[in-house]
Amino acid sequence: MRPSILFPVFAGIQTLSGVGPKLEKLMARVLGTATPRLVDLAFDLPVGVIDRSYQPLLKDAEPGRIATVTVNVLEHLPPRVKAQPYKVRVSDDSAMMELVFFRADAEYLNQLLPQGSKRVISGRIEKFKDRLQMAHPDHVADEAASLPKHEPVYALTEGLAGKSMGKAVRGALAKMPAMPEWQDTAFLKQRGFSQFNAALEKAHAPEHDADLDPQTVSRKRLAYDELLANQLALLLIRGHMRRARGRAIRGSGKLKAKVIAALPFALTDAQLGALVEIEQDMTAPKRMLRLLQGDVGSGKTIVAFLALLAAVEAGLQGALMAPTELLVRQHLSSLAACAAAAGIRMEALTGRERGPGRAATLARLVAGEIDILIGTHALFTEDVVFRDLGLAVVDEQHRFGVHQRMLLQGKGVTDVLVMTATPIPRTLALTAYGDMDVSRILGRPPGRKPVETRAMVAARLDDLIAHLRRALDQGARAYWVCPLVEESEKSDMAAAEERAAMLKKILGGKVGLMHGRMKAPERDAAMADFKSGKTQILVATTVIEVGVDVPEATIMVVEHAERFGLAQLHQLRGRVGRGSGKSSCLLVYHGSLTATAKARIETMRQTDDGFVIAEQDLKLRGPGEMLGRRQSGMEEFRLADPAAHGELLDVAHDDARLVLARDPDLKSPRGDALRVLLYLFGRDEAARYLRTG
Repeated sequence: MRPSILFPVFAGIQTLSGVGPKLEKLMARVLGTATPRLVDLAFDLPVGVIDRSYQPLLKDAEPGRIATVTVNVLEHLPPRVKAQPYKVRVSDDSAMMELVFFRADAEYLNQLLPQGSKRVISGRIEKFKDRLQMAHPDHVADEAASLPKHEPVYALTEGLAGKSMGKAVRGALAKMPAMPEWQDTAFLKQRGFSQFNAALEKAHAPEHDADLDPQTVSRKRLAYDELLANQLALLLIRGHMRRARGRAIRGSGKLKAKVIAALPFALTDAQLGALVEIEQDMTAPKRMLRLLQGDVGSGKTIVAFLALLAAVEAGLQGALMAPTELLVRQHLSSLAACAAAAGIRMEALTGRERGPGRAATLARLVAGEIDILIGTHALFTEDVVFRDLGLAVVDEQHRFGVHQRMLLQGKGVTDVLVMTATPIPRTLALTAYGDMDVSRILGRPPGRKPVETRAMVAARLDDLIAHLRRALDQGARAYWVCPLVEESEKSDMAAAEERAAMLKKILGGKVGLMHGRMKAPERDAAMADFKSGKTQILVATTVIEVGVDVPEATIMVVEHAERFGLAQLHQLRGRVGRGSGKSSCLLVYHGSLTATAKARIETMRQTDDGFVIAEQDLKLRGPGEMLGRRQSGMEEFRLADPAAHGELLDVAHDDARLVLARDPDLKSPRGDALRVLLYLFGRDEAARYLRTG
């Protein structure tokens, strides 16, 4: 249960004065949560600061600057015509100024600025026809003391005023109780960190732009608190999974030997090394929870398949879970020869299978007549029951978060191997996979050639198509990827359809089309045509980003390359260069490039090392956007920035391990405070594993 000290800040934001349903909806959009609470407002740090400390006499005021001035209200000048502005003339004895209001309410302005009164006004002063003007002052007050000298600026959305957001944040901060100290006293002293509440107040009271830097002492203190909560939670979940009943899975090696003998290539040292680490984990009596990281085309799938065979050799079943139906079909097809060589029974299960066919598959599964089942998240559903599941392999983990890992445990699985082709920077790997051991397959399989990468402005599209025509005449195959062009005007599907029609007109009928809104059989047919060579160009949306494998494809065209993140461009490029032919990737950009887009394209041209690319992507875009916040299993931080606070993350990881080694149930005085920390940062799921006792 959430500690009672936190009850006030976990109340809904409508408990604040002046926040009704309409404001709540707008704030929810900014805060990124459907039901925002006061804690969400308190953790919404300023993105800017307005300096109102400039307090000149009107005669000395610099036009264009924000100024705070004390004035006398001389007269109101209502407009003669409704379309004209309402003006109020003011003076401070050194000069006169006009306050200008558009679409004004005369009654309201007479109450706010009564004639003959003295007022303190803050806003941007401009000069118009040799007269000083201030349009719509930001603040009007009775005395200077009531105005902030430095005002924090918060992220907003259309219809949400800065004043409303600022007032709500201040209201939330006022409800924040004095927190117990969960950090080590010596550590706080060494780092110069203040108490949590003081650091939060300081972070919300910037005076200069430098105070917004993630490296300020107050922001680092808050970041460390969130990172520690993250690491504690992951280690608690890991501990829970490891405490659950495990078993040693020992394969005989017979099936593995048959498959390795039948492979048309030799496994690399990196692949064999990763397999040894996985098999060692499987033979241990505790549960395996391991991440298999490898760059695009490094050969992770065959390593995972050989691990699944170890479970089958031990008389158990295996499951391979992929994020899309397309990938499930591809795994089934690409591993069919290996399954035949080993003489095992392998089948697929996706959301597409329904009725008697699905029922028959499920019956064979529970009877133990299926050795390896490949499927989408449909494997999570309650009616899917294994006779005895020994190992589950999850492909493309960043689409499956901690919650899904736990659902897998509910299937009775003892060991979990997660594999990702998205190179993840070390800092992000720690925040998302701190509960896992990691194996890395470095390098590419023998015979794989680097992909030549070039950038091209869209104005040269005719040259590109002429180059494509020559390549197609020689039997080449190419992908042409279209992203979302203009969100308000057309979907990515429409963009792809339009480009496919244009290419058909110029290049003839050998143009296929594939996008996410097609029915699965249509997508399968489009991919089959491309694989067989019936079509030579496959125009597609980013549905082909992950795992699609056509070794004959040697050209990748990415249109609007400036719209993609580095990790995604790298994934797309990884669809070519999978065979023995020389391959190329053409990044087509429209208009002039921003500095960030230029840096991305330059990085793509300079390196094909996915880990280097991932580190650069993290620097350019930050962690959330990099992997797609909403659909990813990656943590979404509010106070910490893994790119800026990587060093703190290492410290938090070590601190969490030390804390749980000494006090596994968090029952010491610091442990009690750390329980509050876990709930404060929404790590309820992990906190439930703590024994109350």
